[in-house]
Parts: sequence; C-alpha cells; structure tokens
Amino acid sequence: MASDTTTTTGAPAVPPPPPAPAGAPRSAWRGRRHRWGVRWGPYAHIAPFFVLFAAFGIFPLLYTGWASLHRVELTAPTDMEWVGLRNYARLLDDEFFWNALRNTVTIGLLSTVPQLLMALGIAHLLHGRLRGSTFFRVVALTPYATSVAAATLVFVLLFGRDFGLVNWVLGLLGAGPVDWQNGRWTSQFAVSTIVIWRWTGYNALIYLAALQAVPDELYEAAALDGASRWQQFRHVTVPSLRPTILFTCVVSTIGATQLFGEPLLFNGSAGATGGSDHQFQTLGLYLYEQGWVNLHLGRASAIAWAMLLILLLAGAAVALVRAWRRRTR
Repeated sequence: MASDTTTTTGAPAVPPPPPAPAGAPRSAWRGRRHRWGVRWGPYAHIAPFFVLFAAFGIFPLLYTGWASLHRVELTAPTDMEWVGLRNYARLLDDEFFWNALRNTVTIGLLSTVPQLLMALGIAHLLHGRLRGSTFFRVVALTPYATSVAAATLVFVLLFGRDFGLVNWVLGLLGAGPVDWQNGRWTSQFAVSTIVIWRWTGYNALIYLAALQAVPDELYEAAALDGASRWQQFRHVTVPSLRPTILFTCVVSTIGATQLFGEPLLFNGSAGATGGSDHQFQTLGLYLYEQGWVNLHLGRASAIAWAMLLILLLAGAAVALVRAWRRRTR
C-alpha cells in the first residue's frame, strides 16, 4: 500500500498551496493605491493651481497676443481681420501712447522712491524696541486693506481746489490755492501720494520680515563699536536687505506700470482720459480707453503686450547692470 506522501508511480506528492487569506486582495489593492498616492499625490495637490492659472493666466495672455495681431472690435470679438504688426506700428506714431508712457514713468518714480525709503525707515523703527509694536504693525497694514475707491475718493476731497484740506493748509502758510486736478505735475503728485499712502505699510512689513532674519549679533557688534542707530541702519540694515529691496523694487515697478484705479477715480468726470489734457493718463488708463471706451480690442491688446515688453526690457536692464557690477568687483 502506497504512503500518503507518494504517488502511485513512487514520486513524492507535491502538497497543494495553502489557501490565500481572505483579506489578500484587499491588502494588495491598498498597497497599489498607496503607491499611486505616493507617486501622483503631489501632482494632484498642485493641479488646481495649474488649472486655474491656465484658465485665467495663460489663456488670456495667449488670446491677447493673438488679438493684437488682428483688427477686432469689442462689439464683435469673433470677427477678426488679420493685420499683422499694424497695431504695434501705430503705437510708435501715437502721441497719446507716448504721453501715457511718460506719465506712467513719472508717477512711478514719484510714488516708488519715497514709498520704499519710508517703508525701510518704518521697518527699522518697528524692528527696534518699540512699545506697542504689534499695534503699529497693524496700523501700518491698514491702508493696504482699504479699497482703492474709498482711499482715492478721500484724497480727492483732500486735494480739492476750493474746499480741500491741503489748500487750506497752504493758505495758512501764505500760499495760494492749487488746482491739483488740472495741472500736470500737481495731478501726478496727488496721484502718487495715494499710491504712497496705500503701499508704504505693506512694503514696511516685508522689510520687517526680512529684518527679523538678520542676526542680532550684527547689531550688538555694531553697538559695541560705538555705531549710532543711523550708522547701524546704513551699514547693517541696508546691506542685509539688498535682495528684499530688489524684490520690492521689481514689484513696485510692475504695480506702477499697471496703475489704473487711482488715476481713474482721481478725476471721475474725466473718465479714462486722465484729465482734460491727458495730464495723468497712465498706460493702464490708455489701455482701458482704447478697449472699453473706443471698443478697439486689437489696439488694447497691443498696448497690453507693449506693457509686458517694457517690463521685460526693464528686467533685462537690471540683470545686465547686476552682471556688470559683479564683473567689475
């Protein structure tokens, strides 16, 4: 009689495989899902940003570039007539475009330079041992939280010709009233003050965050060497904040190029013309006038791409200057 462990031919019998556990398919699926999650999970988390950026960033940019090469009106955006670079060529001979560019540069300089200097000083004061520093930080950010419309309307009252507070103060000092809205330099100065008031505190907090990363040992060493607060500011604070200062300069330049709300509301009766003589019409206002007042969507698209080209050229110029300074050191 054959043994239980051998077959009839004498070969040893192979035992059958043990039955699979009841939870094996489920555990295999969990392991596969875990591997998929590890591999594709990060992409799923950042996918909403790229979807929204493609819908509201890349697509409008490409469509605007395509529209700038056509003659198209806002009343019939699907009826496009190919004109090539004609819209760009017209900008070279457009005196209103060059006037808007000059106004943009002037208002940008009048608002950006004092704004960043004041923000740097405020950040240095807030970084010191100041009582109620948290309260002052909140106060510094309050103008940024104020809407453009509300802030501009208040400044319109301040710079009123007949009953404005600024002219009242000038009258106390013996100066005559100033027509802030109709003068070229006066209107640009008034618009610049709105920008300065809204963005100084915001940039000050950016500088303050950068200052908190500066080691306190540098200030202590400077104090032991007999350096005053002003000397500490010049030789410790400013060199430590050079990358942050460059960042705020770039962001402020972009904001100045896109300036729209403040000049639009500063003289509401003038609309997008920027005053009776276009004395404070910026590139943003000129783009709005061409696209939404004159309904020339193709020309407005060309202006938008011209603004982008100006920013790229400015960025390239800054990069070349920095590269040249590195080589000369």
